Amino acid sequence: MRVAVGSDHAGFPLKQAVIRYLEQAGHAVTDLGTHSTDAVDYPPYCAAVGRAVVDGRADAGVVLGGSGQGEQIAANKVHGVRAALCPDEFTARLARQHNDANVCALGARIVAEPLALSVLSVFLETPFDGGRHVPRLEQIRDIEVEECARQHSGSR
Repeated sequence: MRVAVGSDHAGFPLKQAVIRYLEQAGHAVTDLGTHSTDAVDYPPYCAAVGRAVVDGRADAGVVLGGSGQGEQIAANKVHGVRAALCPDEFTARLARQHNDANVCALGARIVAEPLALSVLSVFLETPFDGGRHVPRLEQIRDIEVEECARQHSGSR
């Protein structure tokens, strides 16, 4: 699987562990930054991960920060991204099964490395259930399209 990974400075140490884990598991990893613990703003890194997934350069994405909250929000601003904040395996499993999440957000100050790697494993290995969940994802896509049209038409 091709996995795009991005973080801010708070997520950088965990990102390094995630990259090692993914590569050892045989995944092709694209590291979209940041590349140190020097303070940076997370939105550009998360958007880059989301764009890599939506553009088909990656099959899945991982965004990391202090809490993962802002990273999830930033990634979700990219149309077609379904980023889920996954603090545990159960949430990761449901994010994939029910929401076909394509980006996993992890909080490096919330989830310790062993749990983060387990969460990521569940996220990457769990298939989308389809079925009753498909119409809901279509509704989400429709909302994205409507909001994009509203934004471009100037009506708010």
